[in-house]
Amino acid sequence: MKKKPIIHVITGDGQGKTTASLGLALRALGAKKRVKIIHFMKKANSSEHRAMQKYGLPIEIEAYGIGFYQILGDLKLPTEHKKAAQKGLEAARKAILAANYDLIILDEINVAIGFGLLEINEVISVINLVKKGDIVLTGRRAHSKIKKMAHRVSEIKNTKNYFDKGQKARRGIEY
Repeated sequence: MKKKPIIHVITGDGQGKTTASLGLALRALGAKKRVKIIHFMKKANSSEHRAMQKYGLPIEIEAYGIGFYQILGDLKLPTEHKKAAQKGLEAARKAILAANYDLIILDEINVAIGFGLLEINEVISVINLVKKGDIVLTGRRAHSKIKKMAHRVSEIKNTKNYFDKGQKARRGIEY
């Protein structure tokens, strides 16, 4: 019996959505599964990128972002961010159609949709191309259409966070 693809959504206002998806990637890798991660909204300078390079983990990881959109003093034009997000979505389409992966993580794609950098119906058409394996969509404020089509939705809730007292993001923990 052929297994149907499973769509996971990890969303919410709490910290740890990307971290949870990386845990899934590591677990899949341990089960000899092929993993691809596509980052939206982020540059390729995160700690997970460096760890995969340093330790030679066989997880394909690509970043299609030019930095954080509308925060941290971002002065780039929305069109630049849209182009980067579109390149990421095209990479996702190619990865899905190649059918070489057991797990594909589209990190922060929910945020790209929420900011209008990607059209929801276009993203859904790409997700509908999945014929095998699992796909994970992370990021705050997942669109209701994405949640509806998902097989599993996990909401990470912010109950208490040191950010609220001015603590900044720390390399190796938050990025």
